[in-house]
Amino acid sequence: MDATLRLFVAAGLTDELGPYLKEQMRPLLDDTLRPVPLQNMHLTLFFIGNVPVAALDEIRVKVKTIAQQCEPFTLQLTAVEQGPKPKSPRLIWARFEEHPAFAKLSRKLSEALAPDEPNKLKPTPHITLARYRKNIGRPATTPAILPETTITLPVHTIGIWKSELASPHPVYSIIESYLLGQNQSPA
Repeated sequence: MDATLRLFVAAGLTDELGPYLKEQMRPLLDDTLRPVPLQNMHLTLFFIGNVPVAALDEIRVKVKTIAQQCEPFTLQLTAVEQGPKPKSPRLIWARFEEHPAFAKLSRKLSEALAPDEPNKLKPTPHITLARYRKNIGRPATTPAILPETTITLPVHTIGIWKSELASPHPVYSIIESYLLGQNQSPA
């Protein structure tokens, strides 16, 4: 069997944002949720999936090229809430306002890296904070937690991340990072 890697493209969090989001999520936590470890929190731009190890070099080139074509941007936190569908939530997420630069970057990655057909769904900028456990009843809809001040996530760098499935949580590591913007070199 050929060796494979489980990959996705994401942006990391600032040192302050992760702990802030963990604190904001605290009122929503109960036994039905599995919180995401702080070190695993990220802003997903595109989930690639399982690919042969031999494909990594081609993926690196594509992601680097796209990073150079897209400018840095800053997202503003809208709410910490159940999602993606409030009436049948699968997770608790930190949802950010839509941003044209995020949408452009996500679309370009999907077009370049989708194994079959690019994702046609509108990307929602978010950070997954907790997932509902399987086969356990979920609580009624809970109110969203709105930030009391402006909370932002500057996105200057994106990376190719590797996911290794493990219990109780997958282990994420960054393979390579790239600065956003024209004529930038890898970070």
